[in-house]
Amino acid sequence: MEVKEVLKKRKQCRKKFLHYFKKGFSDPKYYDWERGYKWNAHELWNSQLNRQKFSRLLKEEKYIEIADIAVRIETKTNLLFSFEKMALRDAVKSHEGAKSFARGLFNYIYGKGSKKKRFEAFTEILAALPRIQTRVLTWPLQTVFGFIADPQNHIFMKPKVTKAAAEKYGFELEYISRPNWETYKNLLEFSEQISNDIKDLHPKDMMDLQSFIWVMGSDEYPD
Repeated sequence: MEVKEVLKKRKQCRKKFLHYFKKGFSDPKYYDWERGYKWNAHELWNSQLNRQKFSRLLKEEKYIEIADIAVRIETKTNLLFSFEKMALRDAVKSHEGAKSFARGLFNYIYGKGSKKKRFEAFTEILAALPRIQTRVLTWPLQTVFGFIADPQNHIFMKPKVTKAAAEKYGFELEYISRPNWETYKNLLEFSEQISNDIKDLHPKDMMDLQSFIWVMGSDEYPD
């Protein structure tokens, strides 16, 4: 794709976002429609599953309590499909499922290893969780908790919307359906590109960038 065409696409995406939210990320409607409920979930996470509290609950082996809190916080958002919510609840009902999930989630969000290693370790945790009906390992389930807990460093991915947004933006997304680091790294690069292109709108974090992607690719926001 020629540079001129890419720049035209990106200008159109910016125009679309500002059509819906004339004051950009500072628009009260934007906060009401997009950012507010995500930020509220983040603040709830910080009060109930911050590093200190999460670590204490792990030491006390309260794995089911951790899983219950995480699931309850996520339900404050509309980020997951109902079948994904159900798959996760089913997967962490047992002591062993909750234990694996809680330990894996702590490492993913608060661990000391590279982001790549933590991401891949969490992928394997989700893949191994008990499955009753639908699979637990999906892109939304892989990315939702990092996004809620640490929106400075983690972004949320809805595949269909993200692929549509990347096409409209003239960005080549290296998408593979099974959660994997290379695709996620590519998504972070996509987010960084958007951040650089709209820096005058002052996006605060990945919540703003994910919202921009959502507005570009979702049927909720017709072109």
